[in-house]
Amino acid sequence: MRLQFAAERSDTQGRVMDLRSVQRPLKEKYRSEPGSSRITLRAKGSQTDIPISCSVDIGRAVYEAQAHAGVGGAGTAACSGDLLLGALAACAQVTCQMVAEAMGIETERIEVEVEGELDLAGTLGISREIPVGFERIRTRFEIVAPEATKEQLDTLRRKTEQYCVVFQTLTRPPELETEWA
Repeated sequence: MRLQFAAERSDTQGRVMDLRSVQRPLKEKYRSEPGSSRITLRAKGSQTDIPISCSVDIGRAVYEAQAHAGVGGAGTAACSGDLLLGALAACAQVTCQMVAEAMGIETERIEVEVEGELDLAGTLGISREIPVGFERIRTRFEIVAPEATKEQLDTLRRKTEQYCVVFQTLTRPPELETEWA
């Protein structure tokens, strides 16, 4: 009974969400129809009036992005590095929440903070010795779960890292292809 109660939580409008019930038919379909679990996500960048910004359409929302102020951007919108770190933060946050829910861990708060360090001299081509891109990315989880045991929290960490798509993608980068039309 306690596990079922822990798996059902109210959202901000008082509705109840039973994550297991939502995922059960999906898991059954993916098991019975191999290949049905494969998806393709898309994002499209489009030019704006100035060369330091663009729009990014992910199909469900459009975001403004621009070059970081450290390379000549205005600094008034997210840069691509912000979006990458934001994707990791969002994926880690949702994954941790879902894993905690599936494990029946009652949490008061889960927050994820992501920081990345890079040297813009590489991006600007000032030095070939300085790499382009992030040199280090740190992800910090703040979890308040007073009744959780150390073993539960260790398992939560392991499973969150295991199932976080963006974390795993950064850990084991996929094959990248480019095409110029």
